[in-house]
Amino acid sequence: MAQLFENLPFENLYWSQMETLPREEMRILQLERLRKTVDRVRHLPMYQEFFEKTKLTGDDIRSLDDIRRLPFTTKTQLLEQYPFGHFLIPRHEIARIHGSSGTKSKPTLMAYTQKDLETWANLCARFLYAGGLRSNHLVQVSFGYGLFTGGFGLHYGIECVGAGILPAAAGNTPRQIMFMQDLHTDGLIATPSYAMNIAETVRDMGIKPEELSLKFAHFGAEAWTEEMRQKIQELLGIRAYNNYGLSEILGPSISGECYLQNGMHIQEDNFLVECLDPDTLEPVPEGEPGELVITNLNKEATSMLRYRTRDIAILDESPCPCGRTTRRMGRIIGRSDDMVVVRGVNLFPTQVEEALLRVEGVTPHFLIEIDRPGTMDEVTVTVEILPSHFSDKMSEMEEVRRKILHQIQIVTGLRVQLKLAAPQTMERFIGKAKRLIDRRDLHHI
Repeated sequence: MAQLFENLPFENLYWSQMETLPREEMRILQLERLRKTVDRVRHLPMYQEFFEKTKLTGDDIRSLDDIRRLPFTTKTQLLEQYPFGHFLIPRHEIARIHGSSGTKSKPTLMAYTQKDLETWANLCARFLYAGGLRSNHLVQVSFGYGLFTGGFGLHYGIECVGAGILPAAAGNTPRQIMFMQDLHTDGLIATPSYAMNIAETVRDMGIKPEELSLKFAHFGAEAWTEEMRQKIQELLGIRAYNNYGLSEILGPSISGECYLQNGMHIQEDNFLVECLDPDTLEPVPEGEPGELVITNLNKEATSMLRYRTRDIAILDESPCPCGRTTRRMGRIIGRSDDMVVVRGVNLFPTQVEEALLRVEGVTPHFLIEIDRPGTMDEVTVTVEILPSHFSDKMSEMEEVRRKILHQIQIVTGLRVQLKLAAPQTMERFIGKAKRLIDRRDLHHI
């Protein structure tokens, strides 16, 4: 994929001049937009009490460090304002509504003006273009369409670049592969777990990577490991890029990788991103993982101050060789509300995935179950084995088991119980994968 960029003139490497804006100019722009955002949202019900008490206005924000004088926003607050209490525009000015799935409660609904939709498309176009998308390509969007922002955000980003779109949606994997073969699609948009499902099906059908026209893919909507990236790239013969976003802020658009795959460039002209200790809510030292807290800088219909994403990542201040001047963020390590403490050790499902993909013959399909039958936590990991390594010989399976347990202990520091599942027996996920079940009653400890 890097060869796609080597012969391009400098001005054709970037979608927007904002990607290479000098750092000082970017900070000036962020401060100007932060002041305007404060004045626009200060009368919203969820912020009104704070601003009435403090008397803060946009003019009181003298530097970006003053972001710490502003209140946090949580998902609970948004749910309390359901459906329209956090909207900044009247209902008749709404161009679109998206939101979370609402599987556990009512969805968090977010509004868009027509300008917001144009901004969204352009921000998605930036990272798509940075990862190789050009107007002559045909891209297969295998995201779900609906309230979920992923499908529509990437769809309009591809249109913005001028490329062709196959809105295949999610599911019916054999048909997805048929489209890839018959239509010679160049790119794939999906969740990483569904892309792995497609890649494994391609392999099981005996299709070689070189028989497909796929060149690149852009994955988001869930945490995934570098080991999974390497596996998908190997099975499909592509370059796979990471992007990040969430519906409460705008959707996929906050950041995305360039062709160097060394971190996701944050769209800092539209988002002010902090990295905080989730317990103290103080900034973490540079290079340390923390919770991403994001403030909208350029959204009209709904705008958040210091939204607590619960996503854990590391920010990178160093320059990227691609020439973009924006800060970068590493992949999402996990979520502060998905992290579980087991015997005093912090555990993220992505750590288990990383360990499993270090072992030959193991798939990335797994389930972590945590129980406390007595006074001690018990962790059971069930993992599916590839057909080539699944055997009725006890000695061979015991060797696979030993390697898996060893890697899990190295990565997580925990000893777990392990169950080996036969090939194709574990659930495949079209959307976000469910990897953890915690049955402990921690309220009665």
